[in-house]
Amino acid sequence: MPIYQLHPNILQFPSPNEAEPSGLLAVGGDLSSDRILMAYQQGIFPWYEEGQPLLWWSPDPRMVLFPNQLKISKSMRTVLRKKQFEVTFNKAFDRVVEACAKVKRFGQNGTWITPGLMEVYLILHTQGHAHSVEVWEEGSLVGGLYGIDLGTVFCGESMFSKSSNASKVALIYLVKELKKNKYELIDCQVPTQHLASMGAEPISRTEFL
Repeated sequence: MPIYQLHPNILQFPSPNEAEPSGLLAVGGDLSSDRILMAYQQGIFPWYEEGQPLLWWSPDPRMVLFPNQLKISKSMRTVLRKKQFEVTFNKAFDRVVEACAKVKRFGQNGTWITPGLMEVYLILHTQGHAHSVEVWEEGSLVGGLYGIDLGTVFCGESMFSKSSNASKVALIYLVKELKKNKYELIDCQVPTQHLASMGAEPISRTEFL
């Protein structure tokens, strides 16, 4: 089956159920904030490396974290009690995205957070659709995460850590905030051992949608 080609001037996606077994759904289009937001609202997200065409995905199964199922290990509870970190929200969104873009990832030659994506995430942040969690240690930014806010679902995009456990602290504080505001789940997109260890689990695309 040929991959669906998006028109750069038409904000339209095929059904996520038409995705390839790999999860690849479509190619092309553009990185306007309207298209990005529409994609997330339909369970679709952009993921590609520099030099590749713009690729859109909707994998099956989908990795998610239900806030009430967050797992905090005994060692992490000790870290939290020590209060070595300060945590803020939306204080340094641009720095968090930039730091996430610089993280080297196994199996990737470059970053999927391209300059075009960085720019549109900043626009979505100014529009109130994207948020960040920052983790500070002795005044330095040592960890954090950011994502797209859909109201009752938070689409986690990326996280980074320059100090041991900093990204885990960011996730724990995010979940605490989401639970307080009655969010249903965090979209983790694709499986990672890090997220699975903290309670994330795969569900079917049908259930996710």
